[in-house]
Amino acid sequence: MQIAILGGGFTGLTAAYDLARHGVEVTLFEGAPYVGGLAAGFKAPHWDWPVEHFYHHIFEGDTDIRALADEIGFGKKVFFRNPITAQWYNGRAWPLDGGNPLEAALNVLRFPAMPLPDRLRYGLGLAYLKYGTNDWRALEQMTAAEWAQRVLGRRAYEQAIKPLLEGKFGPYAAEVNLAWLWARFKARSFRLGYFEGGFQAFANALADAARVAGATIHTNTPVTHIQRLPEGRWRVRTAGGEAAFDRVLAAVPPSVLVHIAPDLPSAYLAHVQALKSLGAIVMVVALQHPLTPNLYWVNLDKREFPMLALVEHTNYIEPTHYGGDHLVYLGDYLVPDHPYFEYDTEALFEVYEAALYRFNREYSPDWVRNVWLFKARYAQPVPPVGHSAHIPSIRTPLEGLYFASMSHVYPWDRGTNYAVRLGRQVAHMILGDTMENRQHSANVVPL
Repeated sequence: MQIAILGGGFTGLTAAYDLARHGVEVTLFEGAPYVGGLAAGFKAPHWDWPVEHFYHHIFEGDTDIRALADEIGFGKKVFFRNPITAQWYNGRAWPLDGGNPLEAALNVLRFPAMPLPDRLRYGLGLAYLKYGTNDWRALEQMTAAEWAQRVLGRRAYEQAIKPLLEGKFGPYAAEVNLAWLWARFKARSFRLGYFEGGFQAFANALADAARVAGATIHTNTPVTHIQRLPEGRWRVRTAGGEAAFDRVLAAVPPSVLVHIAPDLPSAYLAHVQALKSLGAIVMVVALQHPLTPNLYWVNLDKREFPMLALVEHTNYIEPTHYGGDHLVYLGDYLVPDHPYFEYDTEALFEVYEAALYRFNREYSPDWVRNVWLFKARYAQPVPPVGHSAHIPSIRTPLEGLYFASMSHVYPWDRGTNYAVRLGRQVAHMILGDTMENRQHSANVVPL
C-alpha cells in the first residue's frame, strides 16, 4: 500500500508516523522548507532555540500530543509553567488567572470592569462551561453571544465575551456557536506546556520518527494537482514530477484542496468552499528590555488596540534561550482579504508600534533589535450554529482520497493536540478501509 500525505503539519506528520509503523509505504509532501505547519518556528543566528511563527503552547489536559511525545522519546522535553494571563482594562492589565482555581477565581472577582454581582455571575457561568457539562452537541444549537448575554449578563458579555468573539472572529462574531466557547474554557489549564527547543524541535523529532518507521518526507515540494486514474490509483503532481499512489491524505487548508482536486464532485467542493475561516497575522518583536511586568498573555479589545493580543514569550520562556532578546508577539485574526495581509513588515510595525508605549511608558524605538512578520490566510475556522452537520466528511466521495483540516477537530478549537488526535484518527481510518477492501477482495470468487 502506497499513500501520499499532503501537508507536513502535525496532522500529516502524525498520520505519516502511524501509517509507516503499520507497514504502509508513506510519502509526505510539504510545500514549506520545514515541517510543523502553523506550529513551525524560526531562529535568529544568536539564539539557541527557535521560536514559533505563531505563538503556541499546550495545556496539561492535552493528552494526545503528550502521549505522542512520550511514544517517540520526546516526553522528557515537555515542561509546564504558570505564566500570567491578563485582560487590558482602563489603562492597565488585570490578571485573570493564577496557579490554581482559587487564585484564578479571586483574580476574576478583583476585575473592576463589572460590579461584584456580575463578576460572581460571570465566574459561575464559566465554571459551568468548564466543569458542569460535556454535552457540546446541545451547546452548538445556540450562539455564544446569545448564551453569554442571557446567562452571564449584559455587562459580562460587553466587557469579556464580546471583545473575545469580535477579536477572534471579526464579522462572524455573532454567528459563533456556544460549543466553541465551551471548548475554549473546557480545555484550558492553569499551567501551560512547552517543548525544549520549541515546537519546531518536536515537529523535527516526529518527522525523524516517521522516517525511522519508513516514511519519506519531501519539503519544498508543494503538490499542484491530484487526479484519480482509471485503475483507481491516484496521480500526485509536483513541480518536480509526478507519481502514483493507492491512497491520498490531503491534510491541507480547504482552499488548497479545492485548487488541487478539481475532480471532486461539485456538491462536495461546494461543501468545502462553504467553510468560513479567518487568517492570522503575527509580528514578533525582539526588544532589549522586557515590555510588561512579567505578563505572558494580555487580551486586548480591538475597539481600543490595532491587534487582538500581546504575548510576551520571554515572560514564559527565559530570554537566555534567545540570546538575551525579549520576544513579544503582536497577533491578530483577520478576514483573508484584509488590507494588512498586503502590508510589509515596516508598514505594519508602524501601525502596531504606537500601542507599545501603552504597555510601558519607558519604551523607546531604540529598544527594538529586530522585527519579523508572519501571515497565514487560513488559521481559524468559524463554527456557526449546528456546525457539526456541515463539516465535509474526511472520506471524500472519491475513493482513496481523504481530507483532514482544522475544521475536522471541531468541537475543539484549533491546536496541536487536536491536530495530533486527527492525524491518528485518519491513519486508523485509512488502515481500516484498507483491511476492509483486502478482505472484500479475498472473498470475491472469480467467475
